[in-house]
Amino acid sequence: MKRTVACIGAAVLTSCSLFGQTAPPSPAFEVASVKLVTPPPGGRLPVYMDSDAGRVAYTGVSLMNVLIRAYDVNYDRIKGPAWLESEHYDIIAKLPDGAPKEQIPAMLQNLLAERFQMTVRRETKEQSVYALVVGRDGPKLKKSDGSGASPAFAGADLRRAVVTSVTGPDGVSRMVAKGLTMSSLSDVLSRMVGRPVVDMTEIQGNYDISLEMGAGASVGMPTAVAGADATGAAAPVRESASSASIFAVIQQIGLKLESRKAPIEYIVVDKAEKVPTEN
Repeated sequence: MKRTVACIGAAVLTSCSLFGQTAPPSPAFEVASVKLVTPPPGGRLPVYMDSDAGRVAYTGVSLMNVLIRAYDVNYDRIKGPAWLESEHYDIIAKLPDGAPKEQIPAMLQNLLAERFQMTVRRETKEQSVYALVVGRDGPKLKKSDGSGASPAFAGADLRRAVVTSVTGPDGVSRMVAKGLTMSSLSDVLSRMVGRPVVDMTEIQGNYDISLEMGAGASVGMPTAVAGADATGAAAPVRESASSASIFAVIQQIGLKLESRKAPIEYIVVDKAEKVPTEN
């Protein structure tokens, strides 16, 4: 009996010890400089987002840009005040020695909370979407060799991708993309069709994509790669042809859009300060 009591007592002590442990600290930058910057009157403000294993260096970014990277969501999945796109910042931050690059999103979340007093919540809504799926004959995609990679960021989920609209001498407009993932392609398409596009292709990796939009089409693609406008965010894609043409165009690369219902998760910014706390 004494041995049994002793064992129970040891178990209680162990349990108490476990419950008394504090959770490991959330990843945070070792040091960070955050400065509010103002675009020149009537001028363009280039937007760059670069990172490596030791630091992040963001120039002229909006908080919308940072939120996209911090929470791994597309541009149209973030709700908050309009100034999240109109105010711009330079952010230079150093990672702790040995910290993996994969911790950067969590570090950005902490930086937003600490320096901008930002509070966010997740909200899920069932709504009409277009599913990006593989066509009957399979995908026709060209694997990217990385030559088009760029640290520029267009305010959409175009991580290290370059997206431009080119009109050839034949008058045919083409959307040319370098290093697109299917997720970032979905974000671009959502701006064209006016409804969330969800990647359901299960295709991994980065691809170089060229889509022939047709003669006379006017496709306004995100322009921050060449220099963002004063808001620093990608404007919605504009196309003079009917949006129905997009459904035919996407079939050029063996994909298609299907109308469905799906739960869409949003990041909602309830509170944030325009001016960051001092460095």
